[in-house]
Amino acid sequence: MAGVLKPLRRPRLWLGLWLLALAVVCVASLVPPPPVELPRHGDKLEHLLAYAALAAAAVQLFRPGRALWTAGIGLVLMGAALELAQGALTATRLADPADALANTAGVALGLLLQRTPLRDLLLRHGG
Repeated sequence: MAGVLKPLRRPRLWLGLWLLALAVVCVASLVPPPPVELPRHGDKLEHLLAYAALAAAAVQLFRPGRALWTAGIGLVLMGAALELAQGALTATRLADPADALANTAGVALGLLLQRTPLRDLLLRHGG
């Protein structure tokens, strides 16, 4: 595990919080949607932001290279699988390829953090 994660002070805490965030996204994707009226295609922005946040958090946790790419690909696959699950396992949601595309765009956006000085924000602030 030490070779995959950045040398954080509390790596298990941060990894646990990231895994909790993944679980929250999974559950939120499969339970009935809240009765909130969103602007047209507003849910796409929600997908983009959620997956960007998950990927940006992965940038904070994982060392650059194979571990980070694996996390990014895993997020893209999770987003696609959840869209399929929405269509197959729920009566209140539909599988939407545009949502999967928004998820993927969010992952790409979040991974871009790796190219900025913010990539080690957690590490620099005593994470």
